[in-house]
Amino acid sequence: MKSSIRSLQAPDLAEADHIFRLAFGTFIGLPEPTQFGGDASYIAARWRTNAIGAFAAETEGKLIGSNLATSWGSFGFFGPLSVHPDWWNQGIAKQLVAAVVEQFEHWGTQQVGLFTFPNSPKHHALYQKFGFYPQYLTAVMAKAVAPIALPSSASRYSQLSEADQSQALSASRALANTIFAGLDLSTEIVAVQAQSLGDTVLLWDDDELAGFALCHYGAGTEAGSDTCYVKFGAVRSRPQAGTQFAQLLSLCEALAASQGMTRLLAGVNTSRQEAYCRMIALGFRTEITGVAMQKPNEPGYNRPDVFALDDWR
Repeated sequence: MKSSIRSLQAPDLAEADHIFRLAFGTFIGLPEPTQFGGDASYIAARWRTNAIGAFAAETEGKLIGSNLATSWGSFGFFGPLSVHPDWWNQGIAKQLVAAVVEQFEHWGTQQVGLFTFPNSPKHHALYQKFGFYPQYLTAVMAKAVAPIALPSSASRYSQLSEADQSQALSASRALANTIFAGLDLSTEIVAVQAQSLGDTVLLWDDDELAGFALCHYGAGTEAGSDTCYVKFGAVRSRPQAGTQFAQLLSLCEALAASQGMTRLLAGVNTSRQEAYCRMIALGFRTEITGVAMQKPNEPGYNRPDVFALDDWR
């Protein structure tokens, strides 16, 4: 029975979410595979943010898998890639990877990454067929939230005027550009606000944006219940970066506390050694470990001088 690839559509989202949970839960051996991810949600929000990058695999009108490409300007990543277990080992995943790779080429994306199981040669071999190679591990780390307040050196994107929001987006692009040319999180920041997924905290150094972190929190987001998840965060690379990185994490914790969240979750690639060590010193502990794979096989912004949070799941 042949399969075909098409755009993922709104009526597909519930079934795509079910297949995603079933596939990942089955792979890692959960007793109830569809409980994978709890009440966190990945597919719907990513589709609403950029439906052009979302692809479906189907056979005879039945959805059997999906994959989503995320564009952050010159950088992109894809996932979750999922195929119904009944269709494993039949080339469906390869077709879905090919679809997103072609989309990235159409966008002119300079660097593309992904997060996958570090102990799965099968996954590594699939992605290497498309030019992706494993690099450093990525640690998804968590800590308990302390009841702290947002300091005066910070602001929340949602609480800015429309004019100030526009300026903040421009400032975020300028900051991201300092760690990787063309990196742009502005679409993601707007999506978090528009879809009520969370908020973005902004760390200021006088009139200059020193750092920002876009966060999801609560059920129905990529965080899940009682959790504030930093989808992306960064500070400028300069002598005081380590100190300001710690301050940015404190802002995320203050945001989490203000929303009644009890857990702060953030990912960091271990190539960013000082950032990783700072998180350990601040009480973060690793919950999930993945391996970052990139195309081309270059560091991108996974470098020792970069203080950034993300995990590309």
